[in-house]
Amino acid sequence: MKVAVIYNRESQKVINLFGVPNREKYGLAAIRRIVNSLKKGGHQAIALEGDKDLIDNLEDFMPRVIKGEHPGMAFNLSYGIQGQARYTHVPGILEMVGIPYVGSGPLAHSLALDKVVAKMLFKQNGLPTPDFAVLTEPGFDMPNLEYPLIVKPKNEAVSFGIRIVNSEGELREAADVIFQEFEQPVLVERYIEGREINVGVLGNSPPEAFEPAELIFGDEGPRIYTLEDKKRQSGREIGVVCPAEISPEIAVEAKRIAIGAFKTLGCYDCARVDIRMDDDGNLYILEVNSLPSLGEHGSYVAAADAMGMDFAALVNRMVEVASARYFGTPLPPTIGRRRVSADQGVFNHLVQRRDRLEREVREWVKLSSRSNDPVGIRLAAKTVDETYGELGLVPVEDLTDGHDAWAWETPKGLDGGTLLIGHLDVPVNPELGAEPFRRDPEFLYGEGVGSSRAPLVMTEFALRALRRVRRLKDLPIGIMLYGDEGRDCEESSALIRKAASRAGRILVLRPGSMGGKLVTGRRGQRRYRLTVEGDPIKLGKAGRTRDVMWALFPRLDQLSPLSSRKDRTAVAVVDMRTQAFPRLLPHRAIVTIQTSFPDAAHGDRLEEEIRAIFKGSRVRWDLTLVSDRPPMKKHRANSALLRSLKAMAETWEIPLSEETALWPSVAGLVPARVPVVCGLGPEAQDLYTSQEAVSRISLMQRTLLLAEFLLKPAG
Repeated sequence: MKVAVIYNRESQKVINLFGVPNREKYGLAAIRRIVNSLKKGGHQAIALEGDKDLIDNLEDFMPRVIKGEHPGMAFNLSYGIQGQARYTHVPGILEMVGIPYVGSGPLAHSLALDKVVAKMLFKQNGLPTPDFAVLTEPGFDMPNLEYPLIVKPKNEAVSFGIRIVNSEGELREAADVIFQEFEQPVLVERYIEGREINVGVLGNSPPEAFEPAELIFGDEGPRIYTLEDKKRQSGREIGVVCPAEISPEIAVEAKRIAIGAFKTLGCYDCARVDIRMDDDGNLYILEVNSLPSLGEHGSYVAAADAMGMDFAALVNRMVEVASARYFGTPLPPTIGRRRVSADQGVFNHLVQRRDRLEREVREWVKLSSRSNDPVGIRLAAKTVDETYGELGLVPVEDLTDGHDAWAWETPKGLDGGTLLIGHLDVPVNPELGAEPFRRDPEFLYGEGVGSSRAPLVMTEFALRALRRVRRLKDLPIGIMLYGDEGRDCEESSALIRKAASRAGRILVLRPGSMGGKLVTGRRGQRRYRLTVEGDPIKLGKAGRTRDVMWALFPRLDQLSPLSSRKDRTAVAVVDMRTQAFPRLLPHRAIVTIQTSFPDAAHGDRLEEEIRAIFKGSRVRWDLTLVSDRPPMKKHRANSALLRSLKAMAETWEIPLSEETALWPSVAGLVPARVPVVCGLGPEAQDLYTSQEAVSRISLMQRTLLLAEFLLKPAG
């Protein structure tokens, strides 16, 4: 499980600094000790400051989960940065954003911090606590309590401002210090001469009390645990004895009282209850520490050790009891050590490797293989070949040419099975600078991350999950990767058609659209090169000769009416270049014209109409078909395949819906008899731009969906 240890120490990252500042801090050594203990327990742990960046940092560390996956957990040590009820600030944030956490909730923390309200609740519930009074301002009337008295701030912890007083003068002096320094009311309670007993509580249903621990003060100084003692600055050592040397009857009563106080305040998971015992064996609750110190010299840790839990065991047990409270089980599901279904095994394998999956995307973004980079494309193919070889796939020689197309299959072969089609090249404007990998809470960014890189990683991890459940070698699966998507599949199309004709069903790993879309129909696209040539002439030359540009522009204007929303056709000029001799007007223009159409018949008709426009006149016209990407037609087989994917997606609550798209893909090369769905890659946005990104949760969802789908053989 991912566990974020949240603390407050140095950071003051807030919008404004005002109000009562936090005076409590965890030492760095203690934080490291907790993090290392969690790692020892098999968790992935980091430490985060509980400041205004906390939500972003948590989202980055533990992104949204899919159905059935336990979310990460926070291990809350946070005392807050400033203001009232500081212990409640981080738990409140965690409650708001939906992250489980170890420890009490905001209400219990606020009650425990308000010592007056806590004592009132103790009395109402029959729990013993010393008599007390509240002083609200200087010049107060003297309380009706016998000396000696304990004076402390009403809403502080860690012994801040605590003092024993024996006279009215000392009381007024101590109270004035608290009024000025802490700006809050003063709690005055009867001082219980005797021994101090701490009882740790761990768990929820039911909570369990540790054996009572006694603080040993020695002969020097007051018999209370001061702030200087806790900071180890008082010059004396406060010892801890556990179990305390008290009678079994008193020990049982101390544990009963501690659990009663824990429940009364509504604490969760852990707390330490401080109790005083007088010379007659009577017990009195002083306070409940809803964030018990995990310092190595503290009584909570010492008591856990006496119960048989070393520090690492204690820290991990705290995670377990919180997990039981949230998820109904004391431990997260054991992965790979019990017999599970193939579906569950695939799920377990993938959710345990979410970070590894994203790291692999980062490595792929680093590997440049733009469409105009044959060396980079071959290097990408070599990388994939090594991975697939490790997984037990073998190359398909008659579907591989080694420079534009590569194919692999499982031992069961491709024929009649599932064919996955993706591409290795990154279709991007070569004039753009390379975009490095970066991550935010929702998206992964980088060159080709959506169009190529994430689908490649998704395929790899789906195959690894199938191998983990020992099914990969028994499934008929083929993978076809090509390297000329940015060149309209000019060289690879024949091999892609050949591979597609052998498959039983096909998934094209183009990126999905945001919102969980899959594509069941795509328009076709043709690209033409129009070359216009005339005579080179001087500017201002009179005569019957017209320059090329004056001849070209009126004809280009005639292209616009060919676009029709009704017929779902479009014609556009997408590029134009001219050539000219020095000091002469252009004698040649090269224009790229692009058409989009729903079927071949409409595409042919558009071509005829374009050719009719560009003929005649005193210049020479040449219209050449450069690329032809067939449309992906909607038919029943595609719809049936989509329904199958939707049924699996519903099982895992993965959003999935249908759309048609303007842009073509290799899905148009698939024979009509073979069912095909396009866009199964992770949801992406801003393709082919510097802001290209893929959704992090979709990467996980689509990888799981692909693996689960491959488990079910075609037919």
